[in-house]
Amino acid sequence: MSRPVKWRKICCLPETNRFGPLDNDEQLKGSVIMTVDEYETIRLIDLEHFTQEECALRMNIARTTVQGIYSEARTKLAESLVNGKVLFIDGGEYKLCDGSEEGCGHEGCQRRQRGKD
Repeated sequence: MSRPVKWRKICCLPETNRFGPLDNDEQLKGSVIMTVDEYETIRLIDLEHFTQEECALRMNIARTTVQGIYSEARTKLAESLVNGKVLFIDGGEYKLCDGSEEGCGHEGCQRRQRGKD
Protein backbone atom coordinates (compact mmCIF):
# COMPACT_ATOMS: atom_id res chain seq x y z
CA MET A 1 0.00 0.00 0.00
CA SER A 2 1.44 3.37 -0.99
CA ARG A 3 1.74 6.39 1.26
CA PRO A 4 -1.04 8.98 1.06
CA VAL A 5 -0.20 12.18 -0.79
CA LYS A 6 1.03 15.00 1.43
CA TRP A 7 -0.25 18.13 -0.27
CA ARG A 8 2.20 21.03 -0.56
CA LYS A 9 0.78 24.37 0.60
CA ILE A 10 0.97 27.09 -2.04
CA CYS A 11 0.23 30.79 -1.35
CA CYS A 12 -1.15 31.55 -4.80
CA LEU A 13 -1.10 30.40 -8.38
CA PRO A 14 1.21 32.20 -10.81
CA GLU A 15 -0.42 35.07 -12.70
CA THR A 16 1.12 33.78 -15.93
CA ASN A 17 1.73 30.11 -16.61
CA ARG A 18 3.60 30.27 -19.93
CA PHE A 19 7.06 31.70 -20.51
CA GLY A 20 9.55 31.45 -23.31
CA PRO A 21 11.26 33.00 -26.29
CA LEU A 22 9.16 35.42 -28.31
CA ASP A 23 10.15 33.87 -31.62
CA ASN A 24 9.89 30.23 -30.51
CA ASP A 25 8.20 27.61 -32.63
CA GLU A 26 6.99 25.29 -29.83
CA GLN A 27 6.63 22.29 -32.12
CA LEU A 28 10.27 22.44 -33.23
CA LYS A 29 11.95 22.91 -29.86
CA GLY A 30 9.41 21.38 -27.49
CA SER A 31 8.38 22.62 -24.09
CA VAL A 32 9.07 22.09 -20.40
CA ILE A 33 6.37 21.63 -17.75
CA MET A 34 7.08 22.88 -14.24
CA THR A 35 4.61 21.97 -11.50
CA VAL A 36 3.02 24.62 -9.30
CA ASP A 37 4.86 23.30 -6.24
CA GLU A 38 8.18 23.57 -8.12
CA TYR A 39 7.26 27.16 -9.02
CA GLU A 40 6.52 27.87 -5.33
CA THR A 41 9.96 26.66 -4.24
CA ILE A 42 11.61 28.96 -6.81
CA ARG A 43 9.44 31.86 -5.62
CA LEU A 44 10.13 31.29 -1.93
CA ILE A 45 13.85 30.48 -2.12
CA ASP A 46 15.06 32.68 -4.99
CA LEU A 47 12.63 35.61 -4.85
CA GLU A 48 11.65 35.78 -1.16
CA HIS A 49 15.14 34.60 -0.01
CA PHE A 50 13.81 31.88 2.30
CA THR A 51 16.12 29.08 3.35
CA GLN A 52 15.11 25.57 2.33
CA GLU A 53 14.07 24.95 5.92
CA GLU A 54 11.83 28.05 6.00
CA CYS A 55 10.40 27.06 2.63
CA ALA A 56 9.61 23.60 3.98
CA LEU A 57 7.75 25.08 6.93
CA ARG A 58 5.70 27.35 4.66
CA MET A 59 4.83 24.51 2.30
CA ASN A 60 4.17 22.04 5.12
CA ILE A 61 6.66 19.45 3.85
CA ALA A 62 10.08 18.08 4.82
CA ARG A 63 13.24 20.04 4.01
CA THR A 64 14.58 17.09 2.02
CA THR A 65 11.40 17.17 -0.07
CA VAL A 66 11.94 20.88 -0.73
CA GLN A 67 15.51 20.16 -1.76
CA GLY A 68 14.35 17.62 -4.35
CA ILE A 69 11.54 19.83 -5.68
CA TYR A 70 13.85 22.86 -5.88
CA SER A 71 16.55 20.89 -7.71
CA GLU A 72 14.03 19.65 -10.29
CA ALA A 73 12.62 23.16 -10.74
CA ARG A 74 16.07 24.64 -11.40
CA THR A 75 16.81 21.92 -13.94
CA LYS A 76 13.58 22.78 -15.77
CA LEU A 77 14.38 26.50 -15.71
CA ALA A 78 17.82 25.81 -17.16
CA GLU A 79 16.36 23.53 -19.84
CA SER A 80 13.96 26.27 -20.88
CA LEU A 81 16.52 29.10 -20.86
CA VAL A 82 19.47 27.29 -22.44
CA ASN A 83 17.55 25.37 -25.07
CA GLY A 84 14.96 28.06 -25.89
CA LYS A 85 11.98 25.95 -24.85
CA VAL A 86 8.63 27.30 -23.69
CA LEU A 87 8.07 26.79 -19.95
CA PHE A 88 4.56 25.93 -18.75
CA ILE A 89 3.55 25.94 -15.07
CA ASP A 90 0.82 23.41 -14.45
CA GLY A 91 -0.14 20.53 -12.15
CA GLY A 92 1.57 19.12 -9.10
CA GLU A 93 0.56 17.95 -5.66
CA TYR A 94 -0.54 21.16 -3.98
CA LYS A 95 -3.28 22.75 -1.94
CA LEU A 96 -3.94 26.46 -2.35
CA CYS A 97 -3.65 28.46 0.90
CA ASP A 98 -6.95 30.02 1.94
CA GLY A 99 -5.26 32.77 3.96
CA SER A 100 -6.61 31.60 7.30
CA GLU A 101 -4.04 28.97 8.23
CA GLU A 102 -1.50 29.56 10.99
CA GLY A 103 1.71 31.06 9.64
CA CYS A 104 -0.02 32.61 6.64
CA GLY A 105 0.44 36.13 7.97
CA HIS A 106 4.06 36.24 6.83
CA GLU A 107 4.83 39.27 4.66
CA GLY A 108 5.88 36.95 1.82
CA CYS A 109 2.37 35.57 1.48
CA GLN A 110 1.05 37.03 -1.75
CA ARG A 111 -2.56 36.41 -0.75
CA ARG A 112 -2.11 38.68 2.30
CA GLN A 113 -0.29 41.31 0.25
CA ARG A 114 -3.05 41.44 -2.36
CA GLY A 115 -5.63 41.90 0.39
CA LYS A 116 -3.89 45.15 1.42
CA ASP A 117 -4.26 46.73 -2.04
